Amino acid sequence: MSGFVYNEKPIRIASGEGPYLYAEDGTEYLDFGASYAVTPVGHCHPDVVSAVQEQAAELLFVHASYPTDARDDLYAKLAAVAPEGLENVWLNNSGTEANEAALKFARSATGKSKLVAAKRGFHGRTMGSLSVTWKKKFRAPFEPLVDDVEFVTYGDEEELADVIDDDTAAVILEPVQGEGGVNPATKTYLQAARELTEDAGTALIFDEVQTGLGRTGAFWACEHADVTPDVLTTAKGLASGLPIGATLCADWIAESAGSHGSTFSGSPVVSAAAEATLSVLVEENLPEHAAEMGEYLRSELEAADLPVREVRGHGLLVGIEVKRGANRVLKELALSHGVLALPAGRSVVRLLPPLTVDTEHVDTVVSALADVLGGNE
Repeated sequence: MSGFVYNEKPIRIASGEGPYLYAEDGTEYLDFGASYAVTPVGHCHPDVVSAVQEQAAELLFVHASYPTDARDDLYAKLAAVAPEGLENVWLNNSGTEANEAALKFARSATGKSKLVAAKRGFHGRTMGSLSVTWKKKFRAPFEPLVDDVEFVTYGDEEELADVIDDDTAAVILEPVQGEGGVNPATKTYLQAARELTEDAGTALIFDEVQTGLGRTGAFWACEHADVTPDVLTTAKGLASGLPIGATLCADWIAESAGSHGSTFSGSPVVSAAAEATLSVLVEENLPEHAAEMGEYLRSELEAADLPVREVRGHGLLVGIEVKRGANRVLKELALSHGVLALPAGRSVVRLLPPLTVDTEHVDTVVSALADVLGGNE
């Protein structure tokens, strides 16, 4: 018997360390996809591994209604790194669950029903978060989904203003669209979203499942726009690959969030991994390092004069819009150059390396891209 959801790649991974993955046959791969931003401090960071091992030896699991030191430590760490005013934490198991909770909390706190989301946005695959995900391919087999959802053009302030009304419970946006093609929002657009939602008594939700935890060169991407939402969601790299998500809420949301729960919320082992991951991010100053390496990466891509349409992104969330199918490029990078990356739609190569990469790793990737795409032509 085998799984049926994913088409498995012809590389069987056996181990990982830092920015590298190793196949069973010993082949080394430079990981510039980080399994969709899930390993921000690198594969098997010793501090995270130690935290998991120590906690597993003490207590594998107890329900979140029983306090534990591991969970309390994570609550404190998340509150310390959260944008000011978002110190209320709901722990769950994934990014889609974090967004699902955010939508429920917003409807409960506002007493309204309408949800506004952006075209080309991606927020997850459970029924609620899928309802605010744009791509028809993801939605069609499971319709009808949650109703009272409207989609707007990402970045269009006037269209956003027109759709927000007295019935709008929440606007959910990615500060940088990931799956939709690595599309950064402008500062003015996010600031307009903040002003419009405040005026309407609507909750502003920022989905930072992919953009958070230092990925864009700031701990949270919303910091680039000097905007604090009412709800911020995070997941992916929060526990270095162990399943976790978190929904961070303003007081007015948390106080009227309604009934919600999850059996595995704040598992002690996962909490320990997440606290250790956050500690490494802070102590090693990885957001600032991501900003520096992202700037270097984009400058080297520009210097390589690759035949591409555009390079865009923030920090170490970079999209390269190529002139041929992204999947063909990714296959050549992996099999011919030992570099792993990701697609973001049909024509965008997405780079999401561990935040620990250095100039040597960047040079390797740029050289591989130049060889595959043809540089300096």
